[in-house]
Amino acid sequence: MASILSLGVFVVIVLAVASSGAVFKPGAWYEGLDKPGWTPPNWVFPTVWSLLYVMIAIAGWRVYETAGLVATPFIVYAVQLALNAAWSALFFGLKRPGLAFADVLALWVAVAVNALVFYPVDAIAGLLMIPYLAWVTAAACLNFSVWRRNPQAFRAAAANG
Repeated sequence: MASILSLGVFVVIVLAVASSGAVFKPGAWYEGLDKPGWTPPNWVFPTVWSLLYVMIAIAGWRVYETAGLVATPFIVYAVQLALNAAWSALFFGLKRPGLAFADVLALWVAVAVNALVFYPVDAIAGLLMIPYLAWVTAAACLNFSVWRRNPQAFRAAAANG
């Protein structure tokens, strides 16, 4: 029973992070931006993020169940979750793609470190972070491309507050 409860805690934490994407949605502004041809269709984003969030929660839970709240793995876990939550606010909320790009680069490092510190504690937990790292890589490339393709849209958004 305690194991199910602890899994529930990780799910709630990850859902809180995911809620940033629900609060700061792409909307019409994003639809009007010039995006590269390799941009995934809109339905892919919630589908992939839902799967990734489940994997992130399970990875954290597995490490917790194996080792408890060991400082280093969970400091890194918290950092990557905070960076994850910040991205939507920076890109869609503030319309600041440069800050969002800096955030996603920091997120990439944090996810990579998270996988590395989880792996010795629980190999499956470490491996569960790899698809997340791959998706963040693609997200960083997309963030950068959209930023570079739309300087006027971001200047106008910044000027309008």
